[in-house]
Amino acid sequence: KFSANNGISKILDIDIQIGRTGALTPVAKIDPVNIGGVVVSNATLHNEDEINRKDIRIGDVIEIQRAGDVIPQVVSVDFTKRDNKNSKKFVFPKVCLCGSETKKEFSKSTKKLDAVRRCTKGYDCKFIAKEKLKHMVSKEALNIDGLGKKVVDQFWDLNLINEPADIFNLNYKKIKTLEG
Repeated sequence: KFSANNGISKILDIDIQIGRTGALTPVAKIDPVNIGGVVVSNATLHNEDEINRKDIRIGDVIEIQRAGDVIPQVVSVDFTKRDNKNSKKFVFPKVCLCGSETKKEFSKSTKKLDAVRRCTKGYDCKFIAKEKLKHMVSKEALNIDGLGKKVVDQFWDLNLINEPADIFNLNYKKIKTLEG
């Protein structure tokens, strides 16, 4: 692995992304900063425990690095630059973007709660379903040429695909005039 490149930025907001396994991942939206020749505007915050451990808040000045020269992550907070009057702890949502309850599962191997909070709705969560479709068409799975993440997003928004079977029932006449 390469040594990481670092930079300093400010957290503008914290968004939650839902992955294909239902994991809720916090992402810091930051003032764009050039790190190793790449302009970075998002940085992963990993999970709820990491935000609490590092005491990360919206408005904080942070040090970020591109771990393995790829994924931007928050290394530390510069507490000397925090606006203590207006600074509020980030409250991690207890519900998914779909409105369902989220929970941390108990790990039998570690005998502790997992660090990751997940949506309990499973396949019925539209955010999980969309991410599962993106994975299904990826190189690691079915490897469908011309059907990548952006096209899945487009077809999803147009209600052309909602589940895996829809991919194989696409109407060519409906999609041939679409962008891309």
